[in-house]
Amino acid sequence: MKKSEKTKIAILVSGGGTNLQALIDAKKSGVIKNGDIALVISNNPSAYAITRAEMAGIPVSIVVKKEYGSQEAFEEKMLEVLKEYNIEMIVLAGFMNILTKRFIKAYENRIINVHPSLIPSFCGKGFYGLRVHEAALEYGVKVTGATVHFVNEIPDGGEIILQKSVYIKKDETPESLQQRVMRQAEWKILPRAAEIVAKQLRDKK
Repeated sequence: MKKSEKTKIAILVSGGGTNLQALIDAKKSGVIKNGDIALVISNNPSAYAITRAEMAGIPVSIVVKKEYGSQEAFEEKMLEVLKEYNIEMIVLAGFMNILTKRFIKAYENRIINVHPSLIPSFCGKGFYGLRVHEAALEYGVKVTGATVHFVNEIPDGGEIILQKSVYIKKDETPESLQQRVMRQAEWKILPRAAEIVAKQLRDKK
């Protein structure tokens, strides 16, 4: 493999794809220099993220768990597709499925995820989507934010790559907080973390 080749990245999605859009925009603006978004995999055939990928000219593969009967068969299919596109790195961008140790092992230290809190607060099993922001407001913290971390077999348990804080306003709702954390933290640090890891992998070639 030539050193000049950029790291081939796959983005795994399940929903609207706002984080995917942030990555596409970061690629266009030059924030991501050492990686190419070579594939988007969705486990939801009606995810708007698919449209975003198609508009950006990125190949899309739809892999739905119930069509494969088990988590193992579902992951096996994803690994097949990843291999077909020579994917070297994976970004989980709102992917609503917990991956098994076997899948993670196949891409050890090459899978990153964004979580909408400052880990170790409000993270782990059951903490996703609005629930994270509800918990932050219930607890009364004054500062929250987002974290990009490597993925291991413990939900939200891998090594932290980047974090960014967001101050909580007095009249905050879980919905308004979710939007501000996305805009002020997630969309900024996910592309930067993707570039950090893509560069590390490229330098190793």
